[in-house]
Amino acid sequence: MTEAKKSIRGEVLLYTDGSCLGNPGPGGWAFILVHPPTGKSLERCGGEELTTNNRMELRAVIEGLSTLKRPTSVEIISDSAYVLGGLSSWMASWKKNGWKRRENGKLAEVKNVDLWQALDRLAEQHHLVFTKVKGHSGHPENERCDELAVAESKKIQAEMG
Repeated sequence: MTEAKKSIRGEVLLYTDGSCLGNPGPGGWAFILVHPPTGKSLERCGGEELTTNNRMELRAVIEGLSTLKRPTSVEIISDSAYVLGGLSSWMASWKKNGWKRRENGKLAEVKNVDLWQALDRLAEQHHLVFTKVKGHSGHPENERCDELAVAESKKIQAEMG
Protein backbone atom coordinates (compact mmCIF):
# COMPACT_ATOMS: atom_id res chain seq x y z
CA MET A 1 0.00 0.00 0.00
CA THR A 2 1.43 3.40 -0.91
CA GLU A 3 1.71 6.30 1.53
CA ALA A 4 -0.88 8.24 -0.50
CA LYS A 5 -3.36 5.38 -0.19
CA LYS A 6 -2.63 5.03 3.52
CA SER A 7 -3.45 8.66 4.20
CA ILE A 8 -6.76 8.33 2.29
CA ARG A 9 -7.82 5.31 4.38
CA GLY A 10 -6.93 6.72 7.77
CA GLU A 11 -5.57 9.84 9.39
CA VAL A 12 -3.59 7.46 11.58
CA LEU A 13 -2.60 3.84 11.09
CA LEU A 14 -2.98 1.41 13.98
CA TYR A 15 -1.00 -1.82 13.68
CA THR A 16 -1.84 -4.40 16.34
CA ASP A 17 -1.03 -7.91 17.48
CA GLY A 18 -1.54 -10.21 20.43
CA SER A 19 0.29 -13.25 21.72
CA CYS A 20 -0.32 -15.99 24.24
CA LEU A 21 1.95 -18.79 25.48
CA GLY A 22 -0.67 -21.45 25.98
CA ASN A 23 -4.33 -20.64 25.57
CA PRO A 24 -4.97 -19.64 28.32
CA GLY A 25 -1.57 -18.61 29.56
CA PRO A 26 0.67 -15.57 29.87
CA GLY A 27 -0.09 -13.16 27.06
CA GLY A 28 1.06 -9.95 25.50
CA TRP A 29 -0.39 -7.24 23.30
CA ALA A 30 1.30 -4.54 21.22
CA PHE A 31 0.42 -1.70 18.92
CA ILE A 32 2.16 0.80 16.70
CA LEU A 33 0.28 4.00 15.99
CA VAL A 34 1.56 5.94 12.97
CA HIS A 35 0.68 9.44 11.74
CA PRO A 36 1.73 9.26 8.05
CA PRO A 37 1.83 13.04 7.34
CA THR A 38 4.42 13.64 10.06
CA GLY A 39 6.00 10.19 10.21
CA LYS A 40 5.56 10.17 13.99
CA SER A 41 4.87 6.82 15.60
CA LEU A 42 4.15 5.41 19.03
CA GLU A 43 4.81 1.83 20.18
CA ARG A 44 3.29 0.34 23.31
CA CYS A 45 2.93 -3.13 24.72
CA GLY A 46 1.74 -4.90 27.84
CA GLY A 47 0.33 -8.19 28.97
CA GLU A 48 -1.50 -10.35 31.48
CA GLU A 49 -0.68 -13.50 33.43
CA LEU A 50 -3.68 -15.64 32.52
CA THR A 51 -5.37 -14.77 29.26
CA THR A 52 -6.06 -15.94 25.71
CA ASN A 53 -4.73 -14.93 22.33
CA ASN A 54 -8.08 -13.44 21.33
CA ARG A 55 -8.17 -11.27 24.46
CA MET A 56 -4.68 -9.99 23.71
CA GLU A 57 -5.64 -9.23 20.09
CA LEU A 58 -8.59 -7.19 21.39
CA ARG A 59 -6.51 -5.44 24.06
CA ALA A 60 -4.00 -4.30 21.44
CA VAL A 61 -6.73 -2.46 19.51
CA ILE A 62 -8.34 -1.08 22.69
CA GLU A 63 -5.02 0.21 24.00
CA GLY A 64 -4.16 1.78 20.65
CA LEU A 65 -7.51 3.55 20.23
CA SER A 66 -7.39 4.67 23.87
CA THR A 67 -4.31 6.78 23.18
CA LEU A 68 -6.21 9.01 20.73
CA LYS A 69 -7.26 12.33 22.26
CA ARG A 70 -9.95 13.31 19.73
CA PRO A 71 -12.22 11.66 17.15
CA THR A 72 -9.92 10.35 14.44
CA SER A 73 -10.06 8.43 11.19
CA VAL A 74 -8.13 5.23 11.95
CA GLU A 75 -7.05 2.41 9.70
CA ILE A 76 -6.66 -0.70 11.86
CA ILE A 77 -4.17 -3.11 10.33
CA SER A 78 -4.20 -6.55 11.93
CA ASP A 79 -3.65 -10.22 11.23
CA SER A 80 -6.59 -11.12 13.49
CA ALA A 81 -9.66 -12.32 11.61
CA TYR A 82 -11.39 -12.44 15.03
CA VAL A 83 -10.91 -8.74 15.75
CA LEU A 84 -11.53 -7.48 12.24
CA GLY A 85 -14.54 -9.75 11.71
CA GLY A 86 -16.04 -8.65 15.01
CA LEU A 87 -15.56 -4.96 14.30
CA SER A 88 -16.65 -5.02 10.67
CA SER A 89 -19.45 -7.60 10.73
CA TRP A 90 -20.46 -9.39 13.90
CA MET A 91 -20.68 -6.64 16.51
CA ALA A 92 -23.83 -5.04 15.08
CA SER A 93 -25.84 -8.25 15.50
CA TRP A 94 -24.28 -8.97 18.90
CA LYS A 95 -25.44 -5.58 20.14
CA LYS A 96 -28.90 -6.04 18.62
CA ASN A 97 -29.13 -9.39 20.44
CA GLY A 98 -28.03 -7.99 23.82
CA TRP A 99 -24.37 -9.03 23.34
CA LYS A 100 -25.41 -12.57 22.50
CA ARG A 101 -24.39 -14.70 19.52
CA ARG A 102 -25.93 -17.71 17.87
CA GLU A 103 -24.44 -21.01 18.99
CA ASN A 104 -26.07 -24.32 18.08
CA GLY A 105 -29.34 -22.57 17.30
CA LYS A 106 -29.43 -20.74 20.65
CA LEU A 107 -28.23 -17.39 21.90
CA ALA A 108 -25.09 -17.49 24.04
CA GLU A 109 -23.06 -14.66 25.57
CA VAL A 110 -20.38 -13.27 23.30
CA LYS A 111 -16.95 -14.44 24.41
CA ASN A 112 -14.77 -11.62 25.76
CA VAL A 113 -17.87 -9.42 26.02
CA ASP A 114 -16.11 -7.02 28.42
CA LEU A 115 -13.46 -6.23 25.83
CA TRP A 116 -15.89 -6.11 22.91
CA GLN A 117 -18.03 -3.58 24.81
CA ALA A 118 -14.95 -1.46 25.59
CA LEU A 119 -13.96 -1.63 21.94
CA ASP A 120 -17.49 -0.70 20.89
CA ARG A 121 -17.35 2.46 23.03
CA LEU A 122 -14.03 3.43 21.44
CA ALA A 123 -15.25 2.60 17.93
CA GLU A 124 -18.17 5.00 18.38
CA GLN A 125 -15.69 7.85 18.90
CA HIS A 126 -13.70 7.27 15.72
CA HIS A 127 -14.10 6.47 12.03
CA LEU A 128 -12.56 3.02 11.57
CA VAL A 129 -11.50 1.19 8.44
CA PHE A 130 -9.88 -2.23 8.45
CA THR A 131 -7.05 -3.95 6.63
CA LYS A 132 -6.24 -7.62 7.13
CA VAL A 133 -2.62 -8.65 6.72
CA LYS A 134 -1.29 -12.17 6.76
CA GLY A 135 0.59 -12.91 9.97
CA HIS A 136 4.27 -13.79 9.79
CA SER A 137 4.45 -12.69 6.16
CA GLY A 138 7.18 -10.08 6.47
CA HIS A 139 4.93 -7.05 6.95
CA PRO A 140 7.31 -4.79 8.96
CA GLU A 141 4.84 -3.25 11.42
CA ASN A 142 2.93 -6.49 11.92
CA GLU A 143 6.20 -8.33 12.56
CA ARG A 144 7.27 -5.63 15.05
CA CYS A 145 3.94 -5.86 16.91
CA ASP A 146 4.31 -9.64 17.02
CA GLU A 147 7.86 -9.30 18.37
CA LEU A 148 6.71 -6.91 21.12
CA ALA A 149 3.67 -9.01 22.07
CA VAL A 150 5.66 -12.25 22.22
CA ALA A 151 8.36 -10.54 24.31
CA GLU A 152 5.68 -9.38 26.78
CA SER A 153 4.27 -12.92 26.98
CA LYS A 154 7.73 -14.33 27.70
CA LYS A 155 8.48 -11.59 30.26
CA ILE A 156 5.27 -12.36 32.16
CA GLN A 157 5.94 -16.11 31.93
CA ALA A 158 9.43 -15.58 33.42
CA GLU A 159 8.02 -13.40 36.22
CA MET A 160 5.50 -16.11 37.05
CA GLY A 161 8.34 -18.62 37.47
